[in-house]
Amino acid sequence: MISTQLVRSSCAVLILTLSGCVTSAGGVSLRADGTPGPEECSEETRKVMNYLRLFVGEAAVVQIDANQSARPITLYDGPIESQLEGDLGLIEAPSRLYGVVWTQGEQVVIRYYEAHPMNGGNKIPLCAVARLGMGQLRKRPDSKPGTALLDATTAAVFIVDAFR
Repeated sequence: MISTQLVRSSCAVLILTLSGCVTSAGGVSLRADGTPGPEECSEETRKVMNYLRLFVGEAAVVQIDANQSARPITLYDGPIESQLEGDLGLIEAPSRLYGVVWTQGEQVVIRYYEAHPMNGGNKIPLCAVARLGMGQLRKRPDSKPGTALLDATTAAVFIVDAFR
């Protein structure tokens, strides 16, 4: 016989799933349209960024997906590895940036949480976003759910102190 507690727990999980209140990997809350909600950058990460001269607004160009170069590129919801095309503060190109992609809505949202220098060393925590400029992150209309086809292979990445 199934316990009442088990039934209640299962129903609660089902209701949360159907209502869209479930967060994505990493604990980021999602808005009703499936895009990520606000997220703070940790105090420790802000201190590291300050030390490395990664100030809010500092920018560079990235290869959006380090594993794809043909056009269009296909992005999926979840982890992404991008490659710096130019230096970002004291982080030298061609360092890798690691983050998460959300493909809901008309444009892709990419948040970066760490960089890994290619000349060795440890991963560096950061808060950065790929921003829409000249249409790079606008999805093609033939993109399927959970994916985004992009004509551009590069985008601008900007340091932020919080994700909005």
